[in-house]
Amino acid sequence: MVGDGKIVRVSTRETIELYILAFAYGLCLVVRRFLKWIWDPKKFFMLRQRDQPPPCLVDNSLAMHSYVKIKGVKFHYVEAGDKNKPLVLLLHGFPDCWLSWRKQIPCLAEHYRVVAIDLKGFGDSDKPLNKRSYKLEILINELKQFILTLGVKTCSIIGHDLGGLLGWYMVALNKDLVYKFIAISSPHPNIYWNRVSKNSILDKKWLHFSRLPFLPEIDALKEDLSIINEVFRHLQISQDDKEKSYVEAYKYVFSRKEDWTGPINYYRNLPFTRLNTDSGEQIDNKTLLLVGNMDPFVTIESIIQSAEYVEVSRVKVIPQTQHFPHQEKSDAVNKAIIKFLKGTTYNLALSKTPVKSLVSSWLGSLSNTVKYGNQMIDVVHKRTNDIVNVLPNKALYLGQTS
Repeated sequence: MVGDGKIVRVSTRETIELYILAFAYGLCLVVRRFLKWIWDPKKFFMLRQRDQPPPCLVDNSLAMHSYVKIKGVKFHYVEAGDKNKPLVLLLHGFPDCWLSWRKQIPCLAEHYRVVAIDLKGFGDSDKPLNKRSYKLEILINELKQFILTLGVKTCSIIGHDLGGLLGWYMVALNKDLVYKFIAISSPHPNIYWNRVSKNSILDKKWLHFSRLPFLPEIDALKEDLSIINEVFRHLQISQDDKEKSYVEAYKYVFSRKEDWTGPINYYRNLPFTRLNTDSGEQIDNKTLLLVGNMDPFVTIESIIQSAEYVEVSRVKVIPQTQHFPHQEKSDAVNKAIIKFLKGTTYNLALSKTPVKSLVSSWLGSLSNTVKYGNQMIDVVHKRTNDIVNVLPNKALYLGQTS
């Protein structure tokens, strides 16, 4: 137990189970990959050499590129906006880099000082190969020192996927350092690893496989980084040629074996840790949870469950999006982010608002509450296999009759 008792390791039984699952799924994947190699060995080991970074990775028009060393580890980050304004720190997911936030940086920079970091092991940051370098306590302490190095005492954090997971830990362990927190496609750490298995490229089976030594790195490089094609499929089907070009940028970022070892080391360490919630203490930082309604990895149910760990939280479902809603529907996500960060603007002339408008607004809010309640009832029935029969099947909307 570390972090003043806030971080705990999973039990011995769970640890053994995780290693057994890693071996079992690893063996299954190796057999499948071997059959693929037998079928077309030339295609399997095809890997195009990429020596020159695409312009989007080095262009300063979006943000300024900078570096800082923390305890001997070099971190790369991009920065935009007025340095005198509140800081918003962006933490990308896996497999990704600062480029993940290309559609958020310009919008946020109008109101805030924006910093998008390449997490350790990713992008142009240092890539230690030792698994111990990616222990949770080290990662969180480095992020804390990074924030303080920027000359601020508090910031808001937006994290996607793996970056959201680190954000959860940052809020729990350094709550005075974080003003507001936004998690995109990233449930609470105690729910995060309950990933859905839908035969998608980074599903629960792959998470178990990733804990094996060296094999996941080899697998990631196969067929000229086909894993990148699968993960960023939303870019490949885009009608925008510029969006399609980012796939090649990601392939450059992850073009070598050592480009994968650091990122995969997160998955070799973090599944063995949880937040200690035995005391019932909730996270009291204001939190926004964003998720796509078609996310192949993260369920809306897991996001609703995550909200139970937070005292003040909002849940926002982005329609017609999968695991990258901030890229797929950037306008909707940016609007939700800005609204949450800036807070509600109260109208001093509220008393002059017609009573009819006030009643209509109140009825609309009540209707939304009933809809949310129905979703929660469905979740409870689903999780208890309808054992909990004291709850009604549905709540009635105003004006409905049974």
